[in-house]
Amino acid sequence: MTTLTIMIIVAFVLGYACIATESLLKVNKAAIALLMFVACWTLYMFDPMQYLTAIHGYTGDLSGMAAAVTSIIQEHLGDTSTTLFFLMGAMTIVEIVDQNGGFNWVRKVMKTSSKRTLLWRIAFLTFILSAILDNLTTSIVMIMILRKLVTERNDRLIYASLVIIAANSGGAFSPIGDVTTIMLWNKGLITAVGVISEILVPSLVSMIIPAFILQYQLKGELHMPEIKEGADASVGDFTERQRKAVFWIGVGGLMFVPVFKSITHLPPFVGILLVLGVLWTTTELFYRHLHRGHDDEGTQKRVTNLLSRVDMSTILFFLGILMAVSCLSEVGVLTALGDGLNTFFDGNHYLVTGIIGVLSSIVDNVPLVAGCMGMYPVAPTGDMAVDGIFWQLLAYCAGVGGSMLIIGSAAGVVVMGLEKITFGWYMKRITWIAFVGYLAGIISYYLIRTFVF
Repeated sequence: MTTLTIMIIVAFVLGYACIATESLLKVNKAAIALLMFVACWTLYMFDPMQYLTAIHGYTGDLSGMAAAVTSIIQEHLGDTSTTLFFLMGAMTIVEIVDQNGGFNWVRKVMKTSSKRTLLWRIAFLTFILSAILDNLTTSIVMIMILRKLVTERNDRLIYASLVIIAANSGGAFSPIGDVTTIMLWNKGLITAVGVISEILVPSLVSMIIPAFILQYQLKGELHMPEIKEGADASVGDFTERQRKAVFWIGVGGLMFVPVFKSITHLPPFVGILLVLGVLWTTTELFYRHLHRGHDDEGTQKRVTNLLSRVDMSTILFFLGILMAVSCLSEVGVLTALGDGLNTFFDGNHYLVTGIIGVLSSIVDNVPLVAGCMGMYPVAPTGDMAVDGIFWQLLAYCAGVGGSMLIIGSAAGVVVMGLEKITFGWYMKRITWIAFVGYLAGIISYYLIRTFVF
């Protein structure tokens, strides 16, 4: 490992430490993430030739070096942008549905005076939705619902933490529930039937055990916000029928995104933008037919105004983190780390994937999984075969492992931004609980593979 590589790792670790201590430094994590991104790539440019030749097999001269690096950064930025546009589109769709009263029915369906009963309803609803949609979109939807159900902040933080755990667990057993499972599925390393049948139970275990522990942190009765009589009948300028149309186009459109991807083979963010475009057009048509006698209150909920509600600090934080991690990937750190783990643990894939899952809570799981896919060849039989122990455990560990730290998954980053949960609070109160569930899921998978399949 060269001195320059060590300097890049140090820059990343220092930036990560500043993000972890955001509550002490009082500096927004997005600013630190952007500085970390720029610092890593600036250091990379001190001697990029060593990485270009080793990683990409570059054979050109110095004159073409800058163009080669620019092409690499643009490639990583393109991959990152697909996630960012997906996030922005999903957040805007949910905001449109929420602001026009689309989620009011959920408050009625889930209404209960028991905090613990609500916790279990939230857990299972999140788990199911994240398998159908994805953990990112599901987290946004569930936080919007929680805001309508729970007024006490301390209680809502516990519910929000469970949303992160349940969303990541639900996405791990579904081939379309998480970015990493989609990657493994598209590459043919796992099959839909195989991952669902063998990872479903471990994923359930990794959600149920934390929920069981967290329920004892909730005491007393739940005091839901009062709903004024007839409040649901008039939200802004829309009629009840129009609000239902907005809900079904928004939520139904989100469920349609995986179908759209399977039909067109286009990236998921294209489907999200399609849904946003249809929903935006629909609401504009509704407003066009409103009579002019209404006041201007409802028109404040037009999409052009709601776009200002998108949390840009969360978007920029995501940009900084993913681009900084991509630099680590470009200098070969992630691949070397995975290779070293395999050697150190003498091919014990339960330990290797288990450690990778823990690492996925520290750095983004996408480059980790991508590194593993490129490092380990598919075997005709054994642990490395299609639907083998290694690939299925990788899907589980990379997805569920991200719950251990709040910045370890897309769901965690989104919830962190929406509910302003600090890194320290989550690490102190939730990390050990998520780890217990994570470990229990691995044990249950071992028992299933040993005695069932």
